[in-house]
Amino acid sequence: MLRDDRAAARADASTRRGMAGPNLLAHILVSKFDDHLPLYRQGEILARHGADIPRSTLIDWCGQAVATLRPMSALIKHRVMNSDHLHGDDTPIRVLDPSQRRSGKERGVKEGRIWAYVRDDRPWAGRDPPGAAYWFSPDRKGEHPQRHLATFTGILQADGYSGFKELYKPDATGTARVREAACWAHLRRDFHDVWKGTSSPIAREALDRIGALYDIERTITGRSAEQRVAVRQRESRPRVEAFKAWCGAQLSRIPGKGDLAKAMRYALNRWPAFTLYLEDGRVAIDNNVAERAIRPVVIGRKNFLFAGSDAGGEIVADAMTLIETAKLCGLNPHDYLADVLGRINDHKINRLDELLPWNRKSIAVPQDQAA
Repeated sequence: MLRDDRAAARADASTRRGMAGPNLLAHILVSKFDDHLPLYRQGEILARHGADIPRSTLIDWCGQAVATLRPMSALIKHRVMNSDHLHGDDTPIRVLDPSQRRSGKERGVKEGRIWAYVRDDRPWAGRDPPGAAYWFSPDRKGEHPQRHLATFTGILQADGYSGFKELYKPDATGTARVREAACWAHLRRDFHDVWKGTSSPIAREALDRIGALYDIERTITGRSAEQRVAVRQRESRPRVEAFKAWCGAQLSRIPGKGDLAKAMRYALNRWPAFTLYLEDGRVAIDNNVAERAIRPVVIGRKNFLFAGSDAGGEIVADAMTLIETAKLCGLNPHDYLADVLGRINDHKINRLDELLPWNRKSIAVPQDQAA
């Protein structure tokens, strides 16, 4: 995994200082952010191969590599956020906070946030390539997604987080810049939790009714937006309208403060968002695309526990943007990062588009960069 003498001559092609080449840097980034190996464990593995590299050095290399790649992560974010249809989700991440000291020299930990926005037009045979954009914030205030989506115009598919509500408000002309699309999978989980805990026949019927909608969706994956709308109007709409009427009837019979009633009111109170997918073939029935994009962060935080600082949270977001977009585009993330790290410092700034994952369908890493 260590560079040979030929790669040593190209050290500055990856980082401004240090002893790591493109392949080793790519290995460190992918191992940490995709394989979820903390840097101290990577250090132990490298030591077994005869490379005793201090953890502090690995931390420096990780930060330097992401800093070198940051123009690419920024460009991916720009391209993704220029879409007119996005999936959005967020998840907590623990961050060391030196301003909060518990005892002696021990630093406290605060809860930051990783936000993910995904463009994936493949289910409706769209032309734009898939991509994922991640941001870090030190808290979950609504101002963060509002800033991320400040120039976005179109449909946002997300959960019912209150911080998104400001985005959906219409302007003085009554036009909303951002339209809300809700997630049927999120609603289904609410009913599933009730059924699992109580074996409620009403919850079971809700699951069956929603399941029928998913059966229809499986038949139209990959078809054009127009074809998807036609099938949904013919087959899904009657079932959706029947579900609404059924919920209304059940609410008059069940305890108003129970979990079943809460799930039904959640759907009925956001009914236009739940039915938008019937009107627009680009809209999915659920937000699982964004939930899948968030899952690596959820798995990763179980292994490396926390980011070392807010700057560390930014590194997580930029690395995830590059790795997950490469994966969405069918690339090996290690090969993609190694390729870009070996090229970016010599690449013309006005031609960075050539290095975007969806423009790198075939990657051949130069032999003199072999680690």
